[in-house]
Amino acid sequence: MSIANRAPRIVIAGLSGDSGKTLVSLALLLLARQQGIPTRAFKKGPDYIDAAWLSWASGKAARNLDTFLMGGKTATRLFATHARADGLNVVEGNRGLYDGVDEIGTHSTAELAKLLKAPVALVVDATKATRTVAALVLGCQTLDRHLSIRGVILNRVANPRQEAILRKAVESICGIPVLGALPKREAGALPSNRHLGLVTPEEHDRLEELRSELLALAGSRLDAARILEIAASAPAVEYFGERPSAEDAGAGLKIAYLEGSPFTFYYPDNLEALENAGAQLEPIPALSAASLPEDVDAMYIGGGFPETHAARLTANAGLRSSVRQRALEGLPIYAECGGLMFLAEAIRREGKRFPMAGVLPYEAEVFRTPQGHGYVELLVDRANPFYPVGTTIRAHEFHYSRLLSCPAAPETACAVRRGVGTFDGRDGVLRNNVWASYAHVHAAATPKWAKGMLRAARAHAARRGAGTRRLSLASEAAW
Repeated sequence: MSIANRAPRIVIAGLSGDSGKTLVSLALLLLARQQGIPTRAFKKGPDYIDAAWLSWASGKAARNLDTFLMGGKTATRLFATHARADGLNVVEGNRGLYDGVDEIGTHSTAELAKLLKAPVALVVDATKATRTVAALVLGCQTLDRHLSIRGVILNRVANPRQEAILRKAVESICGIPVLGALPKREAGALPSNRHLGLVTPEEHDRLEELRSELLALAGSRLDAARILEIAASAPAVEYFGERPSAEDAGAGLKIAYLEGSPFTFYYPDNLEALENAGAQLEPIPALSAASLPEDVDAMYIGGGFPETHAARLTANAGLRSSVRQRALEGLPIYAECGGLMFLAEAIRREGKRFPMAGVLPYEAEVFRTPQGHGYVELLVDRANPFYPVGTTIRAHEFHYSRLLSCPAAPETACAVRRGVGTFDGRDGVLRNNVWASYAHVHAAATPKWAKGMLRAARAHAARRGAGTRRLSLASEAAW
């Protein structure tokens, strides 16, 4: 069934990374909400942290749109089903406007903007430049005439004289308006001091100060009325709605997931896929919960920063022991990146060793440089609790840790066709009903993920209902 949504929308793009896209997106969302305008936010690409900040600024869960992972039709449907028809929808791009996976910009922000029929506001770092900025904008305009670049937002402007020259140059040469000019400034309340860039909102202790700072910045320097006008001019975007499934595959199941500062990398679509199937989600505070509830049927451990909270995770011996015991008993556990590190024997960082859950026979060492970064493609070639053999998984990885050599490499479920993985071109470490991988999957891109979680949980619930006995201490020692 074809559906149309006229949701007002604008893509905030840049010439490169660190051009100011996130700053502008957050400021614009906060300013719109201050004016009583409903907002929704989207992040191009698989980024968790920018999406978390967009969620904070918009007041609603931001969605990731990634055509490499999920394809154009699914990305369009995700946007259209979550966009507000009566508000402002902001899509923050990633990297440079035309940067994709190859030399022709496949899967770039520009391609997403065209797919969504969305106008683009281009954020340009104006450091030590004037007329050259117009040349750069003109180049972006002429590279793809099908892309609708409707305005420019200048960032890091030194003084009023430079701003005046920039405005005249861009508007006379490029024929589009300057929609705002943000000054060069000292580091404010928005921090950027961790290897993935921004820290997460959960760990930011000056959120109200940041809100005030961004509103003051946007209120006087962004032409919000013109931006809203441009967003409202976007034509309807059409998509094909999904037929609701009659199968309630998760009814009666309880699925736990670790939450808190160490584990924040969860796509809302993943958790919703489980809930929409009827499963009950049970959040477990990673730093304070003493143990897992007895009645959970499966567990999901997302990514995050367990290495920066390693001492506190180690101190919570009760939870670590509980997770290990439940894994021994056959609880299905699906762990991604940070979760993979938590299930290790230990995390090593800066010469220190922090014991973890000890579910899997390796240790994770954290380095100062990325050990894996980018899109991943895996082929499932061995039996496991979650995916059928032959499944292709498109995901992404971004990790500064590497698994230390084991006496014997653990069993794995996947061949790595693209990316780094865990051991020697392999990923998806298996043990009992545990799956641990560096790959982050998106439920919309990999529908078999939610189905596999529910199937594994259902099988475990059936075993528990049949009175499955715990493994003996001798079995545990052998394990």
